Amino acid sequence: MPPKTKEKGVKAGSQKKKKNAGAALRRDEARRAKASENQLKQRLQGLEAELEGARSEGKAIYAEMSRQCRALQEEMETRSRRLEEEVRGLREQLEMCQKEAEAARREAEEVLGERDQTLAQLRAHVADMEAKYEEILHGSLDGLLAKLRAVKPQWDRDVLRLHARHKEQLRQFGLNPLDL
Repeated sequence: MPPKTKEKGVKAGSQKKKKNAGAALRRDEARRAKASENQLKQRLQGLEAELEGARSEGKAIYAEMSRQCRALQEEMETRSRRLEEEVRGLREQLEMCQKEAEAARREAEEVLGERDQTLAQLRAHVADMEAKYEEILHGSLDGLLAKLRAVKPQWDRDVLRLHARHKEQLRQFGLNPLDL
């Protein structure tokens, strides 16, 4: 093709300049994009490192919490076993105490029954003895009264004789017995 006109050449030169400027812009944008990419890569690496750190920390926390959970479970199981043993021991003691209390109650009832029976026997014996002593006392008093009745006439005669004798002795001394 034939060479182009100047105008066209001018246009071509300005297009070259525009092309050069466009290439510079593209290179500049490419550099900025590359720098931005590098920054984003660094930021991504930082975030990935931070994420990895967080994951590692999360795993460590999870491991620690799992360990603590197992330790608590073991402690609770140990405590539960100890409490179950204590409850079993207390139940055995309670059962033994209940048996002892029941035996003591039965024994007390038996002793009280024996005491009541003994008291009843003693009361009956005392009543029987009272009746016998009353009978003996009445018999003795009746016998004594009969003897006194039998002896009274004799005593009355003896008293009268003694009285008369004393009266006579007083007269012999010159005393009037009625004055005394």
